[in-house]
Amino acid sequence: MLLKDKNAVIYGGGGAIGGAIARVFAREGARVFIAGRTQAKLDAVARDIAATGATVETAQVDVLDQQAVDKHADAVAATAGGIDIAVNAVSVQHDQGTTLAELSLEEFMRPIDGFLRTLFITSKAVARHMGGEGPGVILTLSEPGAKLAVGGILGHAVSAAGKEAFSRVL
Repeated sequence: MLLKDKNAVIYGGGGAIGGAIARVFAREGARVFIAGRTQAKLDAVARDIAATGATVETAQVDVLDQQAVDKHADAVAATAGGIDIAVNAVSVQHDQGTTLAELSLEEFMRPIDGFLRTLFITSKAVARHMGGEGPGVILTLSEPGAKLAVGGILGHAVSAAGKEAFSRVL
């Protein structure tokens, strides 16, 4: 059990990727806290985890609301005694297929602002609760778009490159 006695927070924990991460972390012994927008999706993941006998808690949280995320991270740390692992698996709707000539500034900026804003908010919220018994780990997810030369994914590609830069500097 690689994560025995570790406390893990997964933002976007009701989604396909976040849910899969939560299930694996729980299987490996972590106490899992999943947060996301849709309670029904969180509950489905929580049922799967609880069926294995692992510990899981859910919270409906808007990750674009910095105060809500801070409050959630504070509550997790108070309950668990700290945060060892955090993952932002939040998805942001983004344009696919529109060429630069047709792409609006709003569509270009949506994934950049959404992905990087949630990454900053969640990372900042959990960071102050890490490092008690040992260093904490903030895991970030990116996509191949950061390195692909493919038309129609400009904003998404820039957001992926931004997430990779954020991770390196973090």
